[in-house]
Amino acid sequence: MKVILNQDVKGQGKKGELVNVSDGYARNFLFPRGLAVAADSQAMNELRNREESAAYHKKVEKEAALETAASLKDMILTIKAKAGSNGRLFGSVTTKEVAETLEKQHGLKVDKRKISMDDIKAFGSYAAEIKLLAGVSAKITVKVTE
Repeated sequence: MKVILNQDVKGQGKKGELVNVSDGYARNFLFPRGLAVAADSQAMNELRNREESAAYHKKVEKEAALETAASLKDMILTIKAKAGSNGRLFGSVTTKEVAETLEKQHGLKVDKRKISMDDIKAFGSYAAEIKLLAGVSAKITVKVTE
């Protein structure tokens, strides 16, 4: 009997999957506990609609990430920091500061955990990579000035 799982079932599959199980297992275990529904035409149609919706949302999210990556491409971000007499910064420039500056200057909201860069402890230009999605990233230059 073909059933669509409502929850993860150990040894059978994950939520939303169409699996083939024995009739007795479905009637005596899965259906009474609400773990699955019979794969009739209505349930199959709902499953197909859910999958199409998820694919569409993923496509829209990827397009938005590609658009953001295009706007970030070869961007030079200028951050002002205070330093001592020898040119070393008081503290360092962190990914949090880079994310805040991106939002203030360019209106792009980027999670600080998606930014990877070396520690910035002196004035100069540094490379940073922003990972927007799996396979979609953008490189920017962070320029630290007084």
